Amino acid sequence: MQEEITKNRKPLLEISSQELDAFIKRATERLEIKIKDLAKGKEELEQKISKRTQEIEAKAKEADDSRRALMNILEDVEETRLEAVRERDKTISVINSFIDGLIIVDKNNNLELVNPAAEDYFDLKKEEIKGKNIQELKKNVPLAGALELFFKNGSVKEIDRGEFSPKKEVTMEVTTISLKDEEENFGHLIVFHDISREKMVERLKTEFVSVAAHQLRTPLSAIRWSISLLKEENLSKEDSKELIEKCAQSNDRMISLVNDLLNVSRIEEGRYVYELESKDILEITKKSIQSAREEAKKKKVEFKFILPKEKVPQVKVDNEKISLAIQNLAENATHYTQEGGKILFKIDYNKKRSEILFTIKDDGVGIPKIQQKRIFTKFFRAENVMRMETEGSGLGLFITKNVIESHGGKVWFDSEEGKGTIFYFTLPVNKEKFGKFLEEF
Repeated sequence: MQEEITKNRKPLLEISSQELDAFIKRATERLEIKIKDLAKGKEELEQKISKRTQEIEAKAKEADDSRRALMNILEDVEETRLEAVRERDKTISVINSFIDGLIIVDKNNNLELVNPAAEDYFDLKKEEIKGKNIQELKKNVPLAGALELFFKNGSVKEIDRGEFSPKKEVTMEVTTISLKDEEENFGHLIVFHDISREKMVERLKTEFVSVAAHQLRTPLSAIRWSISLLKEENLSKEDSKELIEKCAQSNDRMISLVNDLLNVSRIEEGRYVYELESKDILEITKKSIQSAREEAKKKKVEFKFILPKEKVPQVKVDNEKISLAIQNLAENATHYTQEGGKILFKIDYNKKRSEILFTIKDDGVGIPKIQQKRIFTKFFRAENVMRMETEGSGLGLFITKNVIESHGGKVWFDSEEGKGTIFYFTLPVNKEKFGKFLEEF
């Protein structure tokens, strides 16, 4: 257009109105064409932009979906990791809570885990031994006996309940278990179980049977011998009466022994004291020591019984059991005091402490100092006592101690061999204190 204008340029005054109109018309038409082209280009551009925008939005949505999916995966992974950590911690907590000692070694016999029980049993510290080869534990004296059982030729052998003794009066069982999946063995679990109590019970059972058999055999033999003599027709009436009396005494001894054995069994089952009633403890004591006083009179032993001056309140006791405990202490004092000796049985009431104190003093044979720690154990009888009197189960003081303690009291003694013994025991009067003790007992 510019060229045409320039080419056909005429002086302004020479251009006619028709030419000017024609020129403007042509320019307008060309401008309209350009505007249409621009509009078309704009429309095409907008379409391209819209399409591209849709593509970008689609990709953005896809990226967002991918991000969300990835976040979900990461959350699942984290949850799985946390669950695995919780399960691991739970497993470790269970292992650490085991009363049995546990040691885990890998397939190369290197220590991976030692629980607190094993540390205590064998004086180990897991921080010092973790990762070390198990054969290095041979230096550990308590464990040496176990290693001889299951660690041979440089490898862990599978054993079931092998026994060894790491310390004096301690017996342990050791069991090894292979840790493996379908493809390979990846280590061993070694379990240490303390069976000292079971071994002690076995010994006590054997001792129990031996003592029971020995103690029962003597009166049974006496009864058998007496019955054999009674079969003879030429016995006088006095001889027959004497033999019958011996049979009765032997029978009483057997009943007493069987009762002691049954009492021990009930004590160990925790059901010995169970008939508690408020009773006059002074009256119970008078009746319980009567047989001991009569025996002392026969032996020409002075038996002095001193009651408290103040009034003693009633005490909640199992009448039968507390009578047996008092009788045992009184009769022991009488049995082991020689002719001409003295026995003092005294009762004091301490109102301030709300308890009754019993004192049983004799000037008998006393208890050897080296054996005093065992005085309240089952089947124990001091050597000097056994020389004096072969009969006896050694259960009396064990039963007495359990009876008194189950009533909330305490029992103790002072003794010197050849000079005598003083036994003391207390019974609480405070009902609330006693009730709480029984619940704990």
